[in-house]
Amino acid sequence: MVTNVTSFGRSGLYDWLVQRITAVVLAVYFVTLFGYLLLSPDLDYQQWQELFGTTWIRIASLMALMALCAHAWIGMWTISTDYLTPDMLGGKATVIRFLFQAACVVLIFIYLVWGIQILWGI
Repeated sequence: MVTNVTSFGRSGLYDWLVQRITAVVLAVYFVTLFGYLLLSPDLDYQQWQELFGTTWIRIASLMALMALCAHAWIGMWTISTDYLTPDMLGGKATVIRFLFQAACVVLIFIYLVWGIQILWGI
């Protein structure tokens, strides 16, 4: 039995709910951006820069980035606990699962920091 020690939440229901909420946040964000692109067929760099220079789109983008990171972590945690098992990997499953999850955390953190730097020009 796999415990939720490295899970985002403390229960499967909580993780399921976070996964669904983050999916909705991402869908709304990208549908809105796609709609903006459709309504602005002659979009140039200056207009794109002005759009992402506004505080509300930066906050929405940050929220989408954080939702993406949470969504990715829950997905990768689920994959690691479902497929990196002793049945498939033998006695080293716990070590391999830990290394896989640690690599995922490091990459997700790097992408989050990088995204914040891009959005806020830090």
